[in-house]
Amino acid sequence: MKALLINGSPHANGNTYQALAMVAATMNEAGVETEIVQLGSAPVQGCIGCRQCLRTGRCGMQDTLYNHIYEQLDDIGGIVIGSPTYFAGPNGSLCALLDRLYYSAGARLAYKPGATIAVARRGGASTTLDRLNKYITYNNQPLVSSFYWNMIYGMRPGEVQLDAEGAQTLRHLGQNMAWMMQCIAAGPAHPQLGEPRAWTHFIR
Repeated sequence: MKALLINGSPHANGNTYQALAMVAATMNEAGVETEIVQLGSAPVQGCIGCRQCLRTGRCGMQDTLYNHIYEQLDDIGGIVIGSPTYFAGPNGSLCALLDRLYYSAGARLAYKPGATIAVARRGGASTTLDRLNKYITYNNQPLVSSFYWNMIYGMRPGEVQLDAEGAQTLRHLGQNMAWMMQCIAAGPAHPQLGEPRAWTHFIR
């Protein structure tokens, strides 16, 4: 059983990576394999609305980062998305990736637990979580929580280690993620919607 964790920061070993590593360590202790995928600092193409993925099930702009994640979707049992807070929201490059991933391949993540983490110097963590949670809650995925909102604080690399409450929150999140994944794996398959999808478009 494996979970994929996405580091939505351009910094490979910064606070967002360290926050995800806290979650991963607890999941590993519970018997769940983890991999942290680095967003990196290279430009990330956003969705251009070409809709090629509706025909192929895969984004037409198949960059290395997208392909690496896409090719694991059938083999993972859960996903954790972490981001630094930029202007009270997630990193734009991360959102560009997630827009394409969830639009083209969201069905392959459906019913798999998901969690999000926000890292902030001071403010904006709540709205960062809100933006990231929308990917999970739009997509038939159980949203995994902890005993507090999944946010941790620090500016310079390593400062998140000093946020005792934030670190504890993330360790407990890792426990909850592992437990949820194991429960779903042991239980019955989720029933599918037994009726056609209704689409209502609002126009003037």
